[in-house]
Amino acid sequence: MSSVVLPNDLVSVQWLAEHYGSPNLILLDASWHMPMTQRDGHLEWLNERIDNAIFFDFDREVCDQQASLPHMMPTPQYFELSAQLLGINNDSAVIVYDSLGIFSSPRVWWMFKVMGFDNIAVLDGGLEAWKAAGFPTNNLPPFSEKRKQGNFKAVYQAELISNREQVFDAINREDVAILDARPKGRFLGQVPEVRKGLRRGHIPSAMNLPISEILDNKTMKNAYQLAKIFEALMPKKQRVVFSCGSGVTACILALAAKLAGYTALSVYDGSWSEWGADDTLPVVQYLNQ
Repeated sequence: MSSVVLPNDLVSVQWLAEHYGSPNLILLDASWHMPMTQRDGHLEWLNERIDNAIFFDFDREVCDQQASLPHMMPTPQYFELSAQLLGINNDSAVIVYDSLGIFSSPRVWWMFKVMGFDNIAVLDGGLEAWKAAGFPTNNLPPFSEKRKQGNFKAVYQAELISNREQVFDAINREDVAILDARPKGRFLGQVPEVRKGLRRGHIPSAMNLPISEILDNKTMKNAYQLAKIFEALMPKKQRVVFSCGSGVTACILALAAKLAGYTALSVYDGSWSEWGADDTLPVVQYLNQ
């Protein structure tokens, strides 16, 4: 079977099954769970995975090890070496999935985009859709042999990541929209944050688009449906900054927006974990709505 170039930023389980044997195809399992769930993505990968899938730990390994905030983006040099040690090459075709359908896998998709790598896609519906379609999984302990180091090169795309200063500047700019992926209750400040020590509410001028509104039974809505959702909020020419609790589900919105035809996209890496903890930053609350 010849090498493949991914057709889109989202591929179906049927597409993966048809191209599974491609020599340049690399599967990444990016399963991650919120701490309060007491689930461990790595442990679950050890117990069950799509055969030959490599675990990609963006929470504990491929992240800024010195940051006080969770799973912040690492330096390009650190990311480059991490990808190489997983056997990823410049000509690899990378498909990333997770065990919840579409939850944490878009975070890894976006990380590769930030590092200038485009031949990557999210598996629509993830591990659950793969199993539901009748495709096999591997339940045996994974082989531990050392992989041949790849030649992946990171080319950092700074415009795809926003920091708090840039988000603060975007509050009063008409050419930038801020979209928050958290559930409505958290966005409005009606329910406590899932992480302790964070204020309730949202960034001023931000709009709320919970991820539940762009997913349909744990798979992504189609491009036409997504375009209608996003165009009801802002024009396609708008630059968009996505935020959430800690920079994970914001990447689901980034993926959806790209599928809908938006191009000027950025993710606020610190998201509410940073903004909600800083009393010097403004917050909007609608506690009684």
